[in-house]
Amino acid sequence: MTATPTSVSPITPLPASPDPLPPLAGRYWPKGKPRRIPLPVTSLYDNLQVSARRYPDKVATWFYGQQTSYADLLDQADRFSGYLASVGVQKGDRVMICLQNSPQWIAAAHAIWRLGAVVIPLAPMIGPKEFAFFLQDAGLKAGVVAAELYGAAREGGLKNLVTVTLAQGLPDDRGGVAFPAGLDRVAAVQDSDITWEEALKVALPAPQAQVSPADLCVMPYTSGTTGFPKGCMHTHSSVQANAAGGAYWANMTSADKMLVSLPFFHVTGFTSSMLSPMFMGCTLVIMARWDRETARQLIRALEITGWTNTATMVVDLLANPLLTSEDLVSLKLVNGGGASMPEALGKKWKELSGLEFLEGYGLSETMAQTHSNPIERPKLQCLGIPFFGVDARIIDLDTLKELPQGETGEIVLHGPQVFQGYWNRPEASQEAFLELDGKKFFRSGDLGYVDAEGYFFFVDRLKRMVNAAGMKVWPAEVEAMLHAHPAVQEAVVIAVPDERNGERARAILVLRDGMTVTEAEFIEWARSQMAHYKAPREVRFAESLPKGPTGKVTWRPLQEAARLEQKKE
Repeated sequence: MTATPTSVSPITPLPASPDPLPPLAGRYWPKGKPRRIPLPVTSLYDNLQVSARRYPDKVATWFYGQQTSYADLLDQADRFSGYLASVGVQKGDRVMICLQNSPQWIAAAHAIWRLGAVVIPLAPMIGPKEFAFFLQDAGLKAGVVAAELYGAAREGGLKNLVTVTLAQGLPDDRGGVAFPAGLDRVAAVQDSDITWEEALKVALPAPQAQVSPADLCVMPYTSGTTGFPKGCMHTHSSVQANAAGGAYWANMTSADKMLVSLPFFHVTGFTSSMLSPMFMGCTLVIMARWDRETARQLIRALEITGWTNTATMVVDLLANPLLTSEDLVSLKLVNGGGASMPEALGKKWKELSGLEFLEGYGLSETMAQTHSNPIERPKLQCLGIPFFGVDARIIDLDTLKELPQGETGEIVLHGPQVFQGYWNRPEASQEAFLELDGKKFFRSGDLGYVDAEGYFFFVDRLKRMVNAAGMKVWPAEVEAMLHAHPAVQEAVVIAVPDERNGERARAILVLRDGMTVTEAEFIEWARSQMAHYKAPREVRFAESLPKGPTGKVTWRPLQEAARLEQKKE
């Protein structure tokens, strides 16, 4: 008897992406990886919650001998959310974290996200005037601050402060590594302010807020030609794009132990050193401050497998006379950005570690990476290829039309990690974007080109900026503060090449008649007025500064002359 064929309905094809990516120019997309990945629709708080449920007893953080499990870290975050709720923090409120890398930083951020509030990450080296600016601009509801900065934060007008003494509660046995000096200070809190330990005892965990992928979660501040920092509005979705994407790209697993040396207030440290590892349930071995000998000891003793850094840190580690290849055998992936790795040192790193240094590219407006070098075939001094879901192009500065391979123009970016715009800066937000082929692209302000294999290269920048070891210094912002010195009539800040840090800030000053100040005196004063990484590292004095037709100082000839002078030395 012959069986009657069964009628089979054709399979309905899955819907195509509404945002197709352009084809790659080369053949070097990482093997086995898709061009785009589905993004989590959950909040960043949810990432910690999931890892704590999966790996409750696993060490989440190692901090100078102190080991905190995922369950304990989640408990701290939940209890701290109770304190924040008790001082009125609600969904959408902005809460500052101005603190060195630590388990408290991580717990505080997740407590803020539990309430649906927004993290404002600030460098733990700013002064009262900067605190006052961020209080006004972001409308800060509360803040977590290093104890040694408490006085400056109070002077800046901040309230509902929680002070953190990083040495508090650390074991006597710190794994043989030195704890950074100056981080054991205890602040005498005033009024409604409180210490971290007291805050964890204040109240039961607050109810978890209903959070959508489109809700704001973090606003790193950047600046530009205006001299005023601008908050980059990021949603849970735009951050998850790189939190999840970075983990997948780096082939992270829950067995990995990641050395954390980049600061969490910086977008690369925030995403690649904190969120991606926590997304996968890794162990974070945290350094409060960079120290090359501590890094060497930790990599060797704790068998570190992954390390995201700046090229400057690798260069410094290579200069450590105690470093041997045996110290680095556990490493399987080392990547970073901020400045290009010098070719000779990149080769030296590979000889010693057996690993390529994988460079990448990103901005505060993209929550770090939009490009990264593929593990299988990286190139030195190269931004890499566009990341998951990223459409990156090179456009002509005049016509705004896409340029062919090999031609230099502005790098523009479309992708899931691109920010929503600048906080309360509608005009600046509008200027930051353009439309190509019906899609919205962010204008990076960086000049580059793409080669025949689809790799992007940096050439120069359109924006005025000093890139000091990956820390962005905006000259207009610094100049505005330098003019507060009573001896200064005019000031301009330029970027000068620096072997160790890539670039350093140089101030050129015209002094008022009859006034004098030495270079050392001025640098010391500048450091008292702003974050140390922003303060000029050298000062030159001039009778006058060159100006354009409108009377504005023309900084570029000064910068070009300084770079030419340096080449001759």
